[in-house]
Amino acid sequence: MSTINANAKPPSLAGRGILPVAYLVGQVLIAVSGLMLFPMFVDMYASNDDWRAFAMAAALAFVLGFIMRRSGRGSLKSGLTIRQAFLLTPLSWMMVAMIGALPFFFSDFGLTSGSVTNAFFESMSGLTTTGSTVIGNLNEAPPGFLLWRAILQWAGGIGIIGVAIAVLPTLGIGGMQLFRTESSDRSEKVMPKVRQIAMAVAMVYLGLTILAGTCYWLAGMTPFEAVAHALTTLSTGGFSTSDQSFGAWEDNGIQWIATLFMLAGGIPFVLYVRFMAGERSALWDSQVRAFLVFLGLAATGVALYLLITDQYGVEAAFRNAAFSVVSVVTTTGYATADYSTWGGVAVGAFFGLTFMGGCTGSTSGGIKIFRFQVLILLLRSHFRSLLYPRGVFPRSYNDKPLGNDVVASVIVFFAIFFVCYSLITIALMAMDLDFLTSASAAVTALANVGPGLGDTIGPAGNFSTLPAAAKWVLCFAMLLGRLELFTVLILFMPRFWRG
Repeated sequence: MSTINANAKPPSLAGRGILPVAYLVGQVLIAVSGLMLFPMFVDMYASNDDWRAFAMAAALAFVLGFIMRRSGRGSLKSGLTIRQAFLLTPLSWMMVAMIGALPFFFSDFGLTSGSVTNAFFESMSGLTTTGSTVIGNLNEAPPGFLLWRAILQWAGGIGIIGVAIAVLPTLGIGGMQLFRTESSDRSEKVMPKVRQIAMAVAMVYLGLTILAGTCYWLAGMTPFEAVAHALTTLSTGGFSTSDQSFGAWEDNGIQWIATLFMLAGGIPFVLYVRFMAGERSALWDSQVRAFLVFLGLAATGVALYLLITDQYGVEAAFRNAAFSVVSVVTTTGYATADYSTWGGVAVGAFFGLTFMGGCTGSTSGGIKIFRFQVLILLLRSHFRSLLYPRGVFPRSYNDKPLGNDVVASVIVFFAIFFVCYSLITIALMAMDLDFLTSASAAVTALANVGPGLGDTIGPAGNFSTLPAAAKWVLCFAMLLGRLELFTVLILFMPRFWRG
């Protein structure tokens, strides 16, 4: 993994300044071309002609990646500057989303005469692990098509973990400087280098994926269904092989298994590494405790509501409540039932839960639990200072001092998040979409959750009937939310492009 040289003078992005970025993006595209071979061979085995779509897409990805890698060869000796890191992150995700859309575009299945808009929407939704879809007949889809959707989400999951570990803390985005792995004493004792930490995290991610797939298979899924859902569960992506999502599997505890592994995907993966290295209390840090307590309270509240309104029996109420709450908060987006039909209280509750998100350093999207913790600490400190004007109330998070730079970053993140959310909602309403559809589509894209609310884009629907312009707006919102807003928005500042 390349290093970010924070002290380097930011060069103009013209000329050699962009070569390291091109080199790294080229490497990513070559890796993506290799991933396309898996669905290609699956379709060949199933005698499905879509294997040609993957072959063409893989060839194009490899050629483009090779050219970009060749053009930037030898340009990484001094690492990346902050400016190059800002450019690398959104550019690599955009390029992968574009290349990832090619198999959908070339395919003979499901995307309305090879629609560019639908193909890119499906790819961006997969890569950002959002899980919104424009495909409504998944039960008839060829296996390679379904596998590629799952692979995109799995790759996006490990990709965002890497960004959260190596890039965002260094850039100091939204309070992420709290999680600088390189400056953490405990992290240095476990793994002294970022590259080693990244490799260990990748092994944990792969191991949990294999474990999830094995559990699904033993519980009754076919091997293909188990693999596809394992890939999209640990990535908290939510793409399924069935139009009913997990409503197609009510027996043998499969929904409980999915709930457990969605939880696993919402926990910081670095903590798994620390735990395996002997730090047994690692998985019980402040953020994880708050995450689990919040999920427990929310799921219990929804289950009691379902029991009081006599919609389910005891087991079904707690199973559906736990699954749905965990799915939305971890931004996975699986569904066992259409919770938008559970009544106004449930609709309001799930609308609020859509904003939350899991832990930082996990595959979850959303605002993230730690930012709500920082906000609560700030509010508590403020109210204490009102009561005791001469008092001194130090702020700490996870037994570390909470600096003013972190507090300011978190406050600015909240402000920008809700400004972006409001603007996206207004833009969608300007396209003649109703308020519920617009508001829920905006937050589900920005928080990378997947299903929205209402008859059109709710858990029982999909995004296929939205106007093309709305889909492009939502694609931008997905990327914006996945990369923590500022990484994308800074590219629109003229000063960023000047030397």
